[in-house]
Amino acid sequence: QYGIVLDAGSSHTNLYVYEWPAEKENDTGVVQQVEVCKVEGPGISGYSHATEKAGPSLVQCLQQAEEVIPSQQHQETPVYLGATAGMRLLSLENKSAADKVLSSVEKTLRSAPFNFQGARIISGQEEGAYGWITINYLLGNFKQSGWTKLLHSLKSISETSGALDLGGASTQITFVPDVLSSESPENLLYFRLYGKDYRVYTHSFLCYGKDQALQQKLARDLQASTSFNLLEPCFHQGYQRTVNISELFKNPCTSAKEKQFPFGQLYIQGEGDYQKCRRNIQKLFNKNNCPYSSCSFNGIYLPPLQGDFGAFSAFYFVMNFLNLTSEQSPVALDKVTSVIERFCARPWHEVKTAYHQIKEKYLSEYCFSGAYILSLLENGYEFTEKNWQRIHFLGKIGSSDAGWTLGYMLNLTNMIPAEEPAGPPLSHGSYVGLMVLCSLVLVSMLLFA
Repeated sequence: QYGIVLDAGSSHTNLYVYEWPAEKENDTGVVQQVEVCKVEGPGISGYSHATEKAGPSLVQCLQQAEEVIPSQQHQETPVYLGATAGMRLLSLENKSAADKVLSSVEKTLRSAPFNFQGARIISGQEEGAYGWITINYLLGNFKQSGWTKLLHSLKSISETSGALDLGGASTQITFVPDVLSSESPENLLYFRLYGKDYRVYTHSFLCYGKDQALQQKLARDLQASTSFNLLEPCFHQGYQRTVNISELFKNPCTSAKEKQFPFGQLYIQGEGDYQKCRRNIQKLFNKNNCPYSSCSFNGIYLPPLQGDFGAFSAFYFVMNFLNLTSEQSPVALDKVTSVIERFCARPWHEVKTAYHQIKEKYLSEYCFSGAYILSLLENGYEFTEKNWQRIHFLGKIGSSDAGWTLGYMLNLTNMIPAEEPAGPPLSHGSYVGLMVLCSLVLVSMLLFA
């Protein structure tokens, strides 16, 4: 059987095709990703001024899915679209444009030969929770059998892995905390999966994805500046960029910082100063007022970090670009810092030559993104030298991408049962073997009686 999920992110949309054997759908770990297609152009929220074009942008990837899935199964294959923080922001900024984008997308998905199951904006909490379900399903953490089950019950080792997700417009942290606390109940979710209960902490920070964090930072720096020339420590020396000030302040992440400027454009010149860049980024995290026993930032409750964490999406893409994702020899925090510091210090002309195959817009932002990831993990969530190596940067687990889409589909197709399915009856071979063994025991008892 097959299922399709479209991940409509802030910067682009990906279509995933999943496959599983029909008779085994309640088993854990049987769902495999067989195809991913990156939609050309921006994320669907980028069509706010031409909403009728949002749906047609998906056609090419839907056709690719038609080729992968046998035609006789098209009609029974569910297709879901989940839109994340880019559309959450558009919905806050211009509800009618967001509705029109979703209508355009729905129209296209309904015209495809699949079984359309909905196109909606998912909440930050859902995005966090489904990412956590995905990685734990793929790592086989939900359904332990035999020895692993026994070992886990003997040692109180963390059975599940936490999930760290970074997009363009939001970031999520999700894990099972060690201590039961009634603080901030809106950050707690309850799941019953395969006969086991999980109390999961999750929070999504809107505006703290890497792209919106950069916008927030530039808006903040501009406010402190008296000139339309801005020296930017998070861009390489020799790099230049011109930004329209009206563009910078047009979304809800930055609009509160807007003030009147006597100029319409901002000229940015890179400085390539990592330490100064980190100091500037740290100002995005308000570590002051915490109404709970412990917080991450901006007064949001965060229980003590617990267990291993899988960090995926942009956490992985950025760290992988910087060669910092090796699982065989995880890199210590001080080494990670020095790698990013050295990269930021390289002049732009040298970086451009070394990575000429990468689009300039992406390449120019790796220094900022690397520094931002360290700030978010170290200052925001307070990972330290001690527990840094419990973070595993994950691109794929097996053949499937780490991300929220698989968890979303597993949930909507009821493929993860609340109770553990009954064990299979004995196979013919086992039955015969058991009968022979019983007969031998019986005979030996008679002989030696």
